[in-house]
Amino acid sequence: MKLVFAGTPEVAVPALDALIASERHEVAAVVTRPDAPAGRGRRLVASPVAQRAEEAGIEVLKPVKPRDGDFLERLREIAPDCCPVVAYGALLPRVALDIPARGWVNLHFSLLPAWRGAAPVQHAVIAGDEMTGAATFQIEEGLDSGPVYGVITERVRPTDTSGDLLTRLAFAGAGLLSATMDGIEDGTLEAVPQPADGVSLAPKITVEDARVDWKAPALRVDRLVRGCTPAPGAWTVFRGERLKLVSVQSVPDRMELGAGELAVGKNSVHAGTGSHAVELLWVQPQGKKPMRAADWARGVRIAPGERVGDTDVR
Repeated sequence: MKLVFAGTPEVAVPALDALIASERHEVAAVVTRPDAPAGRGRRLVASPVAQRAEEAGIEVLKPVKPRDGDFLERLREIAPDCCPVVAYGALLPRVALDIPARGWVNLHFSLLPAWRGAAPVQHAVIAGDEMTGAATFQIEEGLDSGPVYGVITERVRPTDTSGDLLTRLAFAGAGLLSATMDGIEDGTLEAVPQPADGVSLAPKITVEDARVDWKAPALRVDRLVRGCTPAPGAWTVFRGERLKLVSVQSVPDRMELGAGELAVGKNSVHAGTGSHAVELLWVQPQGKKPMRAADWARGVRIAPGERVGDTDVR
């Protein structure tokens, strides 16, 4: 099939690579989000998918909105058979959905109908799911509600961050998307409607969502930190400034600390929660690089009884 691939972040690159390598299909063009400011200089930088496509000599389309007339006209000129999608980042209007003969097929990082939305992997980690996966489905105008072609499963490991899990799913899902294109092309795959039961939503995790509630149980704190790593980053407040929590570890045998209360040892920092303590392993003070929590604690000289999370951020 002649394909136009739509995707934007690094997590979409493995799937693009798999389709470029396919001997059965031609990636005629790539659709991605416009260049965006990045780094301290805030200069415009092309998306990872755009950079990979340019390296491969593939035409790159960067519509501000996928309903733009020039983009739709060019898509009609290319006349793709199918448009595979991985984390493109914009809603596709009906006029665009109708152009490819076999539609747009999305690789979504959950076991649909669970975790429909922008942040399925983060929500799976935060919710404590033991199993997740990826699914390919036919895009329709509803939110991730189209019929499913295929799925793969992936165990959520106890120490997984959302970044760890998403990396594994990106590579495993690349194979699933490639196999789905093969099955659509040769007629061996038929999309199956999603069940009505088991629907859950995974909206984007906001910065405020990532703030740690120290009255919550330690298990919840640990899941939130892992689910918000690397983005947007779990955080709390210490002496009126934000303190990002890069990694923590549950310590079930330490029960005596109040919610948010800090206890500093020679090479350790513990914080109380609504159940037992967690050990702060790595933190990132405002305006600084990540550091071991014990080194941070020595630098700020934590007084007995001091807490995290007590006051509003300045």
